[in-house]
Amino acid sequence: MLRWPLMAAAKRNPMPDNFASSDMTRAPYRTIWHLAWPQVIMMFFHFCIGLADVWVAGHIDRQVQASLGIITQSLLFLLILAMAVANGAVAAISQSIGAGMAVRARRYVGLCLTLVLLLGSVIMFAGLPFKSFIVTALQVPDSMRHITGYFLAVYLYVLPPYYLLTITNAIFRANKQVMFPLYSMILVTTLNAVLDIGLGLGWWGFPQIGFKGLAWATFGSVTAGALFNIFVLYRGGLLCRACFAPWRWTRAALPYLFKVAWPSGLMQIVWQSGYLFLYAITASLPWNPVDALAGMAVGLRIEALLFLPAFAFNMTASILIGHYLGARQADEAKKFGFRILGLGLVSLSLLAVVAWRFIPYWVSLLTTDQAVAAQALSYLKWNVLAIPFTLTSMILAGALNGAGATFYNMLIMGGATWGVRLPLAYYLGHVGMKDAEGIWIAMFCSQIVQSMTLLYYYSFKNWRRFAMIKNRNANKVSA
Repeated sequence: MLRWPLMAAAKRNPMPDNFASSDMTRAPYRTIWHLAWPQVIMMFFHFCIGLADVWVAGHIDRQVQASLGIITQSLLFLLILAMAVANGAVAAISQSIGAGMAVRARRYVGLCLTLVLLLGSVIMFAGLPFKSFIVTALQVPDSMRHITGYFLAVYLYVLPPYYLLTITNAIFRANKQVMFPLYSMILVTTLNAVLDIGLGLGWWGFPQIGFKGLAWATFGSVTAGALFNIFVLYRGGLLCRACFAPWRWTRAALPYLFKVAWPSGLMQIVWQSGYLFLYAITASLPWNPVDALAGMAVGLRIEALLFLPAFAFNMTASILIGHYLGARQADEAKKFGFRILGLGLVSLSLLAVVAWRFIPYWVSLLTTDQAVAAQALSYLKWNVLAIPFTLTSMILAGALNGAGATFYNMLIMGGATWGVRLPLAYYLGHVGMKDAEGIWIAMFCSQIVQSMTLLYYYSFKNWRRFAMIKNRNANKVSA
């Protein structure tokens, strides 16, 4: 039977004797690698989901491909609250485990599961009556409205299981059980690919229903992944009656979860709405907007492949910073953030240099339209150049998430999006360069501003004060 670390602890032990002074501290890079490699593979399978979607959409027509790009970004917007609660869950659960508070950690599991199921259901029912309004707000061309509207309707139905999938993976990560999110993502990816190709193109005896098959493939695969995670939690004793605490404890525990989640949620709203606004800027270009949108969709998929290690390092930073702060070892937490950043910069920069020569070939696999391919290559040129800056932002944001310092992420990333990226994108795309490449250049510039600001805050500000378990030497931590 799977067992929760510290489950057998009989008493509250805020300072475990051997935490972070054992193998984790003596072999820091081995610790990072042990947590990162399953998450790199997990993110690869996550990438394959999008790859299958785009590949099948490209074999239907470019309008389906462009609609898929818009609605995929819209889905990320609808998942904002799930990601916010997930960030709060990683901070609260990892810090509780680091401090030896097993009962508190279990109860946060139950609280987070209840919250996301409720939130996902509310958003689904609230969003369905406004499908047409949302499609209009996205500035979708008339020729694509029917396709985009259908995608949106099915993606609203998938929200409750997607919320559960997101939070259960976060629970596993907070507990350093990084293999289970990998297993669930393998399941989701395999089922999604089979249904995408089967229903979308009519292979293997499936009925061919075109773009509708892409939507229902997402629904079926995500639901299967969520059910798998719930089963593992139940079998491992992580989901039980004791996880659901009395209201008195819940009322006392909610403030910290809310303290971490609301800036994270607001940051996601600002960030994702910024991406939707960026899509609107691109869609309203007076020159070949459909080509630009489809090229951006292809570019985003390939960019996601390059950033698989970055996402893994982001999540690893959240886990380790949370555990070390829970153990009241703030200095070691900060050191691990810099170690992960250094390792990530070296490894991903080398990967980008090697991968660049293959990018034209990858683009050709995802689209046969030459105009779309040209836009995708233009998009990727500027975003590959931005890799050191984007990676710095991702890893340091993950470290601040683990500390509960999501307020800093909201302030910095929101400011870079709305203060730099979007105004510059509109000016360069519609006025200055009068081309979609101006939008990609604006993205590059905003990443520089964002990453350097995050680096300054991580290096010199007291982000450790946001931790639930206060550092015993907090008065010695520099401001």
